[in-house]
Formats: sequence, structure tokens, C-alpha cells
Amino acid sequence: MKLPHYKRIKTSPKNKTLDLDPKKEVKDMFMKWFKKNNKVGQIMTKQDVVENVIAKLDAKQNDALEQAMNELKRSGLIETKEDGVTLVLTQKGVDFINN
Repeated sequence: MKLPHYKRIKTSPKNKTLDLDPKKEVKDMFMKWFKKNNKVGQIMTKQDVVENVIAKLDAKQNDALEQAMNELKRSGLIETKEDGVTLVLTQKGVDFINN
């Protein structure tokens, strides 16, 4: 026997899964810039971040920006300066780009 729609138990919504493609696209934007400027200690300034990444983001990528930056930092490819925006390419990042 099927219950009428008003007596059915409502389930909680499933956890929203993040589309991984936007995050990968954002990470690729950062690494593309570093590949053009490929040397250990290369600094990506706030202006570079705005011009080369933020200005090119679509809505989905904008949501993934912080996660992409955190993932690049956790993997050791980049480091963040004290201002939280200026990025520095690490030796591991150079090795990653050159492979």
C-alpha cells in the first residue's frame, strides 16, 4: 500500500557534492601563470591573481577559488605570503610544472 503524499516521511537533502572540474580549472589557471614565470620563489602578486585568475572566473569557479588555493598550498606547490593573497612558487611547484 502506498502512502498519500502528505503522509510520506521526508528525508533530509543529500550533502551537496562539489563539482571538481571548476576547482581543477582554477588550479590550472594558477599553474599556467606560474608555468610562464617558471622559477623557484616566483611571486604572484595580488594584481597578478586578480588579472590572471579572478577576472576570468565564472560562477562555479568563483565558488571553488578558495578550495583550489588551499589544495595548491597543502600539496606544497605554492606558499602564501602574510597578506594571504601573494603567492610564491616552491621548488616542488617547479618540479610539478616541468613534469
